Amino acid sequence: MAIRVQLDKILVERRMSLTELADRVGVTLANLSILKTGKARAVRFSTLYALCRELDCQPGDLLVYEPGPPEADADREDA
Repeated sequence: MAIRVQLDKILVERRMSLTELADRVGVTLANLSILKTGKARAVRFSTLYALCRELDCQPGDLLVYEPGPPEADADREDA
């Protein structure tokens, strides 16, 4: 995918576990895990806001654009 989530990198920098972040943000551990592993199809702005608030970062610190071909099912027009 052309957009990559760098949640794992920021968690290491902040010395915070995914479980601790889930508790602070109010998002399930399963949903944060999906986001962290790059399997998420979308992110709500409210979730992005809460992540940035708790990690003291900017959205651009969490999301990175990488040029190249998108994944096969991301080519759909309804995305």
